[in-house]
Formats: sequence, structure tokens, C-alpha cells
Amino acid sequence: MNVDDVRRLALALPRTSEEPRHRMSSFRVDGKIFVTVPPDGDAVHIFVGEHEARAAVAESPERVELLWWGKSLSGVRVALADEDALGALVAELVEAAWRRKAPRRLIADHDVTPP
Repeated sequence: MNVDDVRRLALALPRTSEEPRHRMSSFRVDGKIFVTVPPDGDAVHIFVGEHEARAAVAESPERVELLWWGKSLSGVRVALADEDALGALVAELVEAAWRRKAPRRLIADHDVTPP
């Protein structure tokens, strides 16, 4: 799992764009940030709710840590490594973060499977 893998996951979600944010890259849905990539590219910040964040840390404490914005829990920081097998967890977290920020109608449209 590397930054390009995260980019592919994020940009596969509807109405997602990649834009700069300070010195980071950010992935947004309708202008709302749900993932950022610090300049070193060794990790990603995924903005999920507290339940998802704590569950991810419990599942993979060696690679995932809670991400705090002051005193507020804002998501998780996931350390990336090419040999790492975190792909499924990162994919789940990226989609959960997207769902937190996406408009309800977009989420409903995304959940419809074509015939």
C-alpha cells in the first residue's frame, strides 16, 4: 500500500478531486476533505469518525494511530509501506471517510448497483 494506491482508491469514488492543501495533497468530495497526504508520502491522514478510528487502531496498532486536531479526534494516521498488507483496511477507511463528507444523495446514488 502506497500513496498511489490511496490516490486510486480515493479518485474511484464519485465526485472526488485531488487538490493541494498547504504542502499536502488532499482528496475532496464536493470540496470537503476526507483524506490528506503529507509531503513525505510515508503516511496518509484519513478523516473517519471515532468508532472507525478506534477500531482501525485496535486492528493494526503498529501502522495506525489516532489523529488529533487539538483536543478533537479527527481520524487516523496510517503509516504506509509497500510490503504492508493494509490494503483492505485502508480501502474501508477511505470509503468511510468519503461517506462522512459526501452529500446524502451522492451516497445513495453510489450505493445503487446497476442491473
